[in-house]
Amino acid sequence: MVAVALVTGANKGIGFEVARLLAESGVTAIVGARDEERGRAAAERLGLPFVRLDVTDAACVRAAAAWVEQEYGRLDILVNNAGITFDDGPPSQATTAEARQVYETNVFGVIEVTNAMLPLLRRSPAGRIVNVSSERGSFGRTLDQEHPLWPMFNLVYCSSKAALNMITVSYAKELWDTPIKVNAVDPGWVKTDINHNSGIKTPEEGATPIVAMALLDTDGPTAGFVQHEGPLPW
Repeated sequence: MVAVALVTGANKGIGFEVARLLAESGVTAIVGARDEERGRAAAERLGLPFVRLDVTDAACVRAAAAWVEQEYGRLDILVNNAGITFDDGPPSQATTAEARQVYETNVFGVIEVTNAMLPLLRRSPAGRIVNVSSERGSFGRTLDQEHPLWPMFNLVYCSSKAALNMITVSYAKELWDTPIKVNAVDPGWVKTDINHNSGIKTPEEGATPIVAMALLDTDGPTAGFVQHEGPLPW
């Protein structure tokens, strides 16, 4: 039985590479994207199916879930990759308007998509949910004065990823006694549009630990927060 995956924000960057690597592993990876033209173009490049998926639009999310059910009848892997940020400087310069916009995608969108896809994941013999988080959402890293993250702020983005980490743990607890595993992954500082291509890793390198968690065997962890180098402190 060929596994079926859905990757949000998969028309470019890390999400595109996640879909590509999953496909190379024999998975039918559905390219989910808000922009239909770009999403279809990416899916065609990969030779993979496409579904329009705006994580901030509840009706669009429900329609995507209905399409997955109609086409495949189940979902084995969900990668919540879609995310946005603003360069908001120190916390005193953050605006609630920007915070609401970021949280709509990075936090509320994950809840919306996960809840819509969960009935399909429950039909899988070994469901996997991978939330693409960030080391910048780690309290342990952020408060380490010897770590490179110490001088960084970005209240809105960092707090959205910290919230995503708790979302990860919460779903993992609810699904603890099921075959579904839920984990958060930091892809690292990757060259993508979200950071104006200032990262040091390629999108493929960032996608690698995400794919590893998506393809966990039955002995793999749940409620974890990891990066390529290993576990991260919450």
